[in-house]
Amino acid sequence: MSQSGKANSEAGGPVFVSRGGQKLRHALDAFTVDPTGLWCADLGCSTGGFTDCLLQAGAERVFSVDTGYGVIAYKLRTDNRVTVIERSNALHVAIHAEAAVRGGVDLVVMDLGWTPQRLAVPAAAKWMKPGGRMISLVKPHYEVAGDEKHLLVKGVLSDEDARRISRRTIDRMGELGMKVLGEVESPVRGSAGKKEGAGNLETLVLLATQENRNG
Repeated sequence: MSQSGKANSEAGGPVFVSRGGQKLRHALDAFTVDPTGLWCADLGCSTGGFTDCLLQAGAERVFSVDTGYGVIAYKLRTDNRVTVIERSNALHVAIHAEAAVRGGVDLVVMDLGWTPQRLAVPAAAKWMKPGGRMISLVKPHYEVAGDEKHLLVKGVLSDEDARRISRRTIDRMGELGMKVLGEVESPVRGSAGKKEGAGNLETLVLLATQENRNG
């Protein structure tokens, strides 16, 4: 069992294929979002922690997108509720035909490395049906401005700087056509190299398109 799996098991919670599942489960609880019966897209799925969390929460279908190949866990790759879209950049991949026929998915979840929210959110919004929602993981080290690079120490920000930069990023969601419905700090830090718990403080944000702000 992975270290994240051990941690989940010891805490009496569900076990996910990666620590990302803990992050998303915390957000679903905080935002009172129930994926039961929903069609979802997981952009930047990697091993599939978010996908696993959605399935365990009752999602009907998940489209899992990643630039890598053969990365998503085997149990998810072979689950008939999951459509794996590999070797595909979430910023440029077209919405899957089956999702497009429905007018989009109900819920998009997103954890994109090396990608600022100003690029990631508009790309993810293309997957959303009218009235759909998005949960995005804001990773502050990818949001630093050019004159802030000195704040990074081996890729890690102080908690004060991480919160300030995340706040600035979330406050700009309106410029991307999005309405912020909720936000919560992740209970699991980003990884710093291979050292668990030593990374950046991250924030999950619940979004809707501005025309659907009352949805």
